[in-house]
Amino acid sequence: MTGVGLTERGPVRHVPVLLEEVMQAVAAGPGELVVDGTFGAGGYAKMALEEGARVIGIDRDPDAIRSGAALVAASAGKLTLFHGRFSKLEESLNGEKADAVMLDIGVSSMQLDEAERGFSFMRDGPLDMRMARKGASAADVVNFTKTADLIRIFGILGEEKNAGRIARMIEKRRLMQKFETTKDLADAIQSLVGRRHDDKIHPATRVFQALRIHVNDELGELARALAASEKVLKEGGRLAVVTFHSLEDRIVKKYFAERTGGSRGSRHLPETEVIAASFTQVKKGAVDPSEAEIARNPRARSAKLRFGVRTDAPARADMSFFDLPHLPLLQTALD
Repeated sequence: MTGVGLTERGPVRHVPVLLEEVMQAVAAGPGELVVDGTFGAGGYAKMALEEGARVIGIDRDPDAIRSGAALVAASAGKLTLFHGRFSKLEESLNGEKADAVMLDIGVSSMQLDEAERGFSFMRDGPLDMRMARKGASAADVVNFTKTADLIRIFGILGEEKNAGRIARMIEKRRLMQKFETTKDLADAIQSLVGRRHDDKIHPATRVFQALRIHVNDELGELARALAASEKVLKEGGRLAVVTFHSLEDRIVKKYFAERTGGSRGSRHLPETEVIAASFTQVKKGAVDPSEAEIARNPRARSAKLRFGVRTDAPARADMSFFDLPHLPLLQTALD
C-alpha cells in the first residue's frame, strides 16, 4: 500500500508514496467525507484529517485496524475504521455519498516487516501472505495447485519468464517435502534459476508477487473497488488511485479511459444508446514520483497516480475494463 522497499539489507521505513500529489488530487476540505479504502498505517488518512475532513478508513487486515486505534482516539470523532474489503466500501457509508475516495494498492510496510505474515523472504517466516489472516494461504497454493495453474499464476501475475521451470520444480519438490516457509521457497527458486552477483532483484521476487496477488485476489478487488467508488462518489467527487506494478496500472488506466470517454456505440449503428462519461480527468495520464522522492524512498520508483472527477452521469455497472487475458482462470478462495 504505502512506500516500503526491500533491499538485501532489509525493509525501508514506512513512507506514504506520492503523498502531496494524492492530497492535491483528493483536495479534501473541512467537513468533507473522504474514504481511505486502503488504510494501512494511516498516512493518507492522517493528512486528510489535518485538512479538516471526516475520514472512513477501510482495511481487511485486522492488525491495521488495531494499530489505527490511537489515530481514531485523537481524531475527535472524525475518523472511523472498518474491517473489511475495500471492494465493499459502499457498505461502510450507510447511504451517504463521499467527496473523495483514495486507494493505495498493494502490500503495506507493516505486513512486510512482520516475518510471521509471510509476505517477504527477507525475513524467514511461514508461507502465508493472507492480508485478512484467513482463507487459503500461499503455502496452500504452492503445495496443492496444479502445475499448469501455477505456471499461469507465476507467468501472468508475476510476469515471471521462468514460470514453467519454477512450477515444475515445485511439483517435484512438494512430492517429497511440502513448502512451509518463505526462505524455503525463495532458496529453492534461487537454486533452480541461479543469481548473478550483480543482480539487484532476487530471483524469487516475481513469484512472491504473483502468490500475494493471487492469494488476496488483488486485481479482482481493485476492479470491484473502482466500480464501488463510482457508485458512492457525489458529483464533483474525486477518485485517486496509486498503483505499484503494470497489471494494477493497466486496470486503472483502462477504467478511466472508459469512464471519461463515455460510449457512443458503433458508427455503423447510429441508434445505439449513448452512455455518458461518469468521470472527467483534469490530468491525462499518470503522475509519477519525483526524483527527490525516489531518492528518499526507492519503492516509490514504480508508483503511478491516476485520478478523476465524478460527473453527474449514473454509475455504470459494466466491468469491461477488467478483461485482462486469462485472469478468469486464476480463481482464489475468498476471505
